[in-house]
Amino acid sequence: MPTLLEVRERAAVPYHRWSVEEYHQMAQAGLLDETDRVELIEGELIDMAPIGSKHAFRVDSIARALQRAVGTSFLVRVQNPILLGEHSEPQPDIAVVKDKNYSEAHPGPEDVLLIVEVSDTTLAYDRDVKLSLYARHGIPEVWLLDVNAGELTVYREPAEGQYRLIRKPTRAEAVSPTLVPAVAISLAEVLA
Repeated sequence: MPTLLEVRERAAVPYHRWSVEEYHQMAQAGLLDETDRVELIEGELIDMAPIGSKHAFRVDSIARALQRAVGTSFLVRVQNPILLGEHSEPQPDIAVVKDKNYSEAHPGPEDVLLIVEVSDTTLAYDRDVKLSLYARHGIPEVWLLDVNAGELTVYREPAEGQYRLIRKPTRAEAVSPTLVPAVAISLAEVLA
């Protein structure tokens, strides 16, 4: 599926793609503040969906399970930005990243081990736009939880803007991130 950027480029529609630096300057100038629920995706400011109770519960459940499993070896960040190139700063629901100081810059692709997106009202966007973005930037693994269907899809091995290995584990299985194989998350526990 073509990205928004590819469609616009083919249609030769002129527009300005914001850089991450410009995005931060807008916030510093007061054009954006913490009440603005937006993320920068491929140079565009994208409104983020409100967080419903079902979504928040699933994010909390998965983050808690991941944090228990990884202990202090890695950081489990919830709804905090990651830096993907010069035009994207998405805010995944959960990111498991290397344990280091990110006070000067958000984690980049080299820091991210796993991203989890919890989708109730945003499934198509997360699957068609964000997943492609993560693959293009080499994020090694993404878990996409379809809250409404109660299904988890695991995406691994990014190549050429997509994931080569796609798997849907059953509720009875435990899932382990490729880069942290000692960690096993019970799907029955997080989907309960």
